[in-house]
This record gives sequence, structure tokens and C-alpha cells, in this order.
Amino acid sequence: MTQNQPPPLSTDPEPSTATAAPRSMRRVAVASFVGTLIEFYDFLIYGFAAALVFSDVFFPALGQAAGTVASFATLGVALVARPLGSVLFGHFGDRLGRKKTLVTALVLMGAATVLVGLMPTANQIGVWAPILIVILRIMQGIAAGGEWAGAVMFAAEHAPQGKRGFWTMIPPLGGGCALAVAPAVFAITSASMSDEAFLSYGWRIPFLISILLVAVGLYVRLKIDETPVFKAEAAKSGTARMPFAEALRSQPREIVLGIGLVVTVPTFSYLGASYLPNYGTTVLELGRTPVLVAGIVAGVIYALGILLGGVLADRLGRRRTLLSASSIAIVWALVLFPVMNIGTMAAFTLGLCVTLLIAGIALGPVGAVLSELFRTRYRYTASGFSYNVAQIIGGAIPPLIAAPIIASAGTFVFSLFVMALCAISLVSVARLRETADEDLAEITAGKR
Repeated sequence: MTQNQPPPLSTDPEPSTATAAPRSMRRVAVASFVGTLIEFYDFLIYGFAAALVFSDVFFPALGQAAGTVASFATLGVALVARPLGSVLFGHFGDRLGRKKTLVTALVLMGAATVLVGLMPTANQIGVWAPILIVILRIMQGIAAGGEWAGAVMFAAEHAPQGKRGFWTMIPPLGGGCALAVAPAVFAITSASMSDEAFLSYGWRIPFLISILLVAVGLYVRLKIDETPVFKAEAAKSGTARMPFAEALRSQPREIVLGIGLVVTVPTFSYLGASYLPNYGTTVLELGRTPVLVAGIVAGVIYALGILLGGVLADRLGRRRTLLSASSIAIVWALVLFPVMNIGTMAAFTLGLCVTLLIAGIALGPVGAVLSELFRTRYRYTASGFSYNVAQIIGGAIPPLIAAPIIASAGTFVFSLFVMALCAISLVSVARLRETADEDLAEITAGKR
């Protein structure tokens, strides 16, 4: 095994089991929460724009149905790019440290988001508009691929054992709150102007606001220190020369199961964040602003679900919490569209809220589980890769194929597909043993 032995990172290396003091842990939590809130606000506003306006702005020649499919295809492109981002940022995060890598991810995401807000339409520059929007969406995907795992690893490697489920829930909680903030900004913008003005320039405002949010995020992240677990590992054993290759060689089973256990989360969260708002406005013919308001409420419920999932992960265990969430998800997949098809705003809101509540509970324990599955040497890379491949399976595919499947075969067939995805998580979690008692600094490849 080739190692790159760096100079000591401190004159008095911390023990492998070192964790942050309570005050330092609060700083880490704030930095993780604010950073992921901003990153995923940037990432999610694209989903709302794709659902509500991009078919008209960037794909007008395709018509409403095909334009919607094309819009969601650009949404899926970012999810395909996320594993690449996890490997790229994970490589440097495992070699150089978590902090620098997270700062870089935030800058890349912010730049791509602001440029989307400045992008000329198809009527102005023709075919270049959709091409450039895809490139910027790929940049967002690469940044998001490096963000989630880095923020979670940062919290996990500072957190005291026994409370890791709670503290690793904080970064996803920031992303969950972004699911409320993103539609809130869109709803306020939409309600304050005519439909014509919103389609003309109003949709750009949520993207341009990002430049201010990124400045706040950078300030917060630059104030925090590197994790004690990473510093101790680097001082003791050096860093992996090729973290991704080492992870694939040492823990392939854990990578496969890590991918599988996450699938329920993007399946339900992207249905709620992207496809269902489009379903509400186009199929159920509900108003755009009420649908966005429902999205705000559901985003709050999603955040509460993440909080609940993290707490339960410490109290009941990671495995029991995830098994329960995936089982409930399988049942709800059959119930969702009959509820939504009642056609009222109340039914739509209920369907959206329950969908995102289940997604939140399933997400709460994920950060802890993925942190506890992999060695420090390649933890950032392996956990990020597992999480982001699951985003393709559960997040990119269902919104893209939902409209054509529902149009040709009905909602029941699509519900069966969603059930199958949730079953992947159920089986994967069942194949893992409980990891709550793991010491992050002592995990050894091949012990499971």
C-alpha cells in the first residue's frame, strides 16, 4: 500500500479518538448547517426553475411535454455528475483535508448558480442556451458531489461517540431547510409580479441572490478547524495516494451496500422537490404560487423528518431507523398518487408533506452510517461516491421517466417502479449490521 507521508500537522497530535469540545462542536455544526443550506439552496432552485419555467425559457421549440422532459433531463445531468464530484473532491479531501475542499466546493457551486441566473434564453442565443445551461448544471453537480460527504465527514469526525447520529444529521438538515427556502424565494418572487414578468426575468432573481449567500458561507467555513480524526490519521499513517482506488480495493461490499441504503432518500426527495410541483401545476392544474407555498410547508416537514431520523439513529440504532423508513416508503409509494389525484390543494399538500417526511427520516441516519462504514483514509471519497451514485438511481431516473410512464401506463405502474427502488434500500440495510458503536479512527477494512 503506497502512502504519502506528510509533515506533522501539529506538534502535539491529538489521539485517534479525539473529538471536538462542546463549544467547538457548536461552531462545526453552524458551519456545516450554513454551508449545506447555501449549497443546496443553489442546487435546488434549479429544480424548481426546471419544473416551472425552463421548458418555456430554454426549450420552447419542443412544446410543453417534451420541453418538460428536457428540463428534467438537465436536472438529471447534475446527478450524473455528482459521483464525479465526489471522487474529485474526495481525492483532495482525503489527501489535503476536509476544510479546504469544502471551501472550494462552495465557490464552484456559487459561481455556477449565478451564471445560470445570467444565462441568455433560447430566443436570444438559440441552441447555445440549452448547451450552456447543461454545462453549468454539470458544474453544480460536481460541486454538490463534493459538498454533502465533506460536510457530513466534517461533523462526524468532530462528533463525540454516542451522539454521532445527531451531529451528522446537521449538514443534511441544512440541505433540508434549503428545500423550504428555495420554494419560498420562488413563491415570493412569483407572487410579486405578473406571469409574463416572472418568465421574462423574475425567475433569475433566486439564482442571483446566491452571490450574497455564498459570501456568508465562505466567512463561516473559513473560521473552522480541520477535523481531529483526519489530523491524527495523517500524522500517524499518512494519507492515501489514490483514495478511490484504495476504497474500491478494500471495501467494495460496503460501497455497494452504501449506495443501496441511500436510494429511498433521493427517490422521495426529488419526487417532492422537482416532479410533484410540476405534476401539481400541469396535471392537477393547481396554481403555481399555491404549489410553491405547499413546497415551503413540505420543506419544513422534510427538515423535521431529518431531525427525527438523526435522533432516532442514536436512540434506536441506524439499522432499525432505516429499515422502518424504507418499509413505510414502500407502502406510501402505492398511496401517494391516489391521494394526490383527489385534485384539491389540501390533498396535494398532504401528499407532498408525507413524501418529504419519509425522505427526511430516511436521510437522518445516512451521514452516520456512511461515516461508520469506511476508513478515515478514504472516508470522504467512499461515502461521497456511495451517496451520489444513489442520487442517480433514485434522484435522476424517477423524475425523468415519471411523465411518460404516467401518460402511457398510469400512476400505478410508476408507483410500482418507486416501490422497487425503495426495496433496494430495504434489502441493503438488512445486509448491514449496526454501526452505532464504531470508533471512526479504528475502523479496519475487511473486519465486516
